[in-house]
Amino acid sequence: MRATATSSADLLALQKCLQHDFSNPKLLAQALTHRSFSADNNERIEFLGDSVLNLAVAALLYEQLSEVPEGDLSRVRANLVKQDTLHKLALVLGLPDRLRLGEGEAKSGGQNRPSILADALEAVIGAVYLDAGFDKADQLVRRLFKDVEINPQMQAIGKDPKTELQEWLQGRKMKLPIYRVVGTMGAAHKQTFEVECEITEYGRAERGIGGSRRVGEQAAATAMLMFVKTLDS
Repeated sequence: MRATATSSADLLALQKCLQHDFSNPKLLAQALTHRSFSADNNERIEFLGDSVLNLAVAALLYEQLSEVPEGDLSRVRANLVKQDTLHKLALVLGLPDRLRLGEGEAKSGGQNRPSILADALEAVIGAVYLDAGFDKADQLVRRLFKDVEINPQMQAIGKDPKTELQEWLQGRKMKLPIYRVVGTMGAAHKQTFEVECEITEYGRAERGIGGSRRVGEQAAATAMLMFVKTLDS
C-alpha cells in the first residue's frame, strides 16, 4: 500500500517555489520518491544532486569569499551542505508535504526525518540539473542559499565524521576519500546500506552500515578516522 502520493497540483506548487518549470515533470516526481514508495526512487538522482550541490556551493564561496584560503572554504562549505542545513532548506520548500513515502515510512514519521528531507532536496537539485543543465541548477542553489549567512568564521561545530576525515586528509595534501555502496540488505522501506570508504594513498578501505547511504557513509568515515588517527599516535 502506498501511503502518500504527490498530486499534479503539488508538483506545480513546488515548481513555483523552485522558480523552475520542468520540461520533464517526471524527474521532479522521482526526486520526491523515497525508496519505500517505489523501486523507481530518488537515490540515483540524489547521488547526482549531491555532486551538483557541492560544485555550486564551491563556486559561490569562491566568488563571495575571495580572500579566504582553501582550508577555510572547505570548512564553510561543509557547514552549508551538511544535513542540518539542507533539512532546514527542505522545510522552507515545503518538501515534507510533497514526499512520496510508503505506508510504513509515512506512519513512522518519515516525512519529517532530516536525513530523508536532506536527501530529497539534493535529489530535487539533481532533477533540475537533468532537466535543464548545470546553469539552472546553480541558479537554484544560489536562490536557496541567498538568505543563509555565509562568512569565513563559520565553524563546523560538532563536525560530522565525513567532514573531519576530509579536513584531516586536506591538511596532509592527500586526495579525498572515495565512498561506494557495496551492499544493501532488507526490505525496500527498511533497507540497510553497507558503504565503503577508501583512501587510495594508503590502499585502505573501511566499511560502515546505516539506514541510508548518507548514514552509511558517516559510519564508514568514522571507521576510517579511527584508522588514520592511529597514524598520528
